[in-house]
Amino acid sequence: MKRHLKGIGLGLVALGALTLVASQLAGWTDHNWVQLAGLGLIVAGIVGHVAALKGESRY
Repeated sequence: MKRHLKGIGLGLVALGALTLVASQLAGWTDHNWVQLAGLGLIVAGIVGHVAALKGESRY
């Protein structure tokens, strides 16, 4: 499971970025929940990716 955490983290970052781009293209900029959902996915992906990298490290 730890091996897949790094890939999941990067996937969440990409999904969050796509959410933000899609909301801009669709004109949903007046809804905060869409923007916060994209931001939340990006932050969760970064935290997951960093945790996976820390877990692989020997130091």
